[in-house]
Amino acid sequence: MDLRDCCAADHDSTTMELLPQREASRLPSDVSHSALTELLEVGRDTGSLDREAALFLASRAPLADLIAVASELRARGKGTVVSFSKKVFIPLTTLCRDYCSYCTFRKDPGQPGAHFMTPDEVQGLAERARDAGCKEALFSLGDQPERIFPEARDFLRQQGFTRTLDYAAAMCEMVLERTGLLPHANPGVMDRAALERFRESNASVGLMLETVSTRLMRNGLAHFKAPDKVPALRLRTIEEAGKLSMAFTTGILIGIGETFEERVDSLFAIRALHEKYGHVQEVIVQNFRAKPDIPMAHHPEPSMDDMLRTIAIARLILGPHMNLQAPPNLSYADFPRLLEAGINDWGGISPVTKDFINPEAAWPQITKLRTETEARGFILRERLALYPQFVTSGKFLSARVRERAQSLADAEGFAA
Repeated sequence: MDLRDCCAADHDSTTMELLPQREASRLPSDVSHSALTELLEVGRDTGSLDREAALFLASRAPLADLIAVASELRARGKGTVVSFSKKVFIPLTTLCRDYCSYCTFRKDPGQPGAHFMTPDEVQGLAERARDAGCKEALFSLGDQPERIFPEARDFLRQQGFTRTLDYAAAMCEMVLERTGLLPHANPGVMDRAALERFRESNASVGLMLETVSTRLMRNGLAHFKAPDKVPALRLRTIEEAGKLSMAFTTGILIGIGETFEERVDSLFAIRALHEKYGHVQEVIVQNFRAKPDIPMAHHPEPSMDDMLRTIAIARLILGPHMNLQAPPNLSYADFPRLLEAGINDWGGISPVTKDFINPEAAWPQITKLRTETEARGFILRERLALYPQFVTSGKFLSARVRERAQSLADAEGFAA
């Protein structure tokens, strides 16, 4: 039986379109309301769903019921605290060998905005951020541009490097040493050697899994010309970080052509790695936003209801203790509604730089973030690039980073 046959008539059209088309559920199509309620209660009481239950609830449960259970789980694991990190966004290079159909960040040499930041530029921006009260330096950069662009190889050679990953690690080390900001590198697929070097200077590292769907690498789909979006490569990076006990940020990108089943499978892949290594410090649910001049400029965006349903299912899959984040700037004026579905973190908010990945979407001011969060009964607290439980644990940090993180943290592990 196809799960489409189980769908209630009151589901929004976006969710209906995303429902899995090939999942064979053992649950009967005439499941009663009491049985559905019991399944939600199991998710609430255990803080964990299996794949079959997650797919069924995604297709059948009313949104209001889903978010109610997700909110209960969030309250059990996180109380009323919602966190954010005051960061600077350092776009180390916009050159990238991948051509994702939704990206405006990446550039080819010669295009407006194509750039490699020099060490002086990196340090100048980091110093400005430190003076503005930031504590996190988020490094974002394109994947391995030296593999296809001689201009990238030339720049790296001038700086004494052959790989962008090694240059990025050196810039992280410089920022930590000279400004005291805690680096969080988000440089794409990393091998073990790169991860080992990043570990010496980074509080945490990140790589969005985005999706486990290899289907999206077919001609005309979102990842067709993006060799670094092979799911196995990204999962291997997350696993290698786990083996090295590195705090890791990952997540899913929704609305790029995936099915809801593929979303669920991506979340279960993340859960499995975290259960094995305990190193996933946060999972982001990020929504696609259409922009001019990209191949997906006219691709439909996920609705708010779709976003809330996905976040709620993520909370039920990942449990009460996982840090779950959704970017507030990508939901514009509606961003406070994301709290309904079970998130406990707003991510990085910068007082000095824009979101270079989504430049059209301004960060909410921290005062507005606080007002909207507290109006809904939550307490907004600033964290570091590392979540409090990872700060207090200490095992995920090199000695140098641990010393710096603890000097910036209070007794609970939040920003002092």
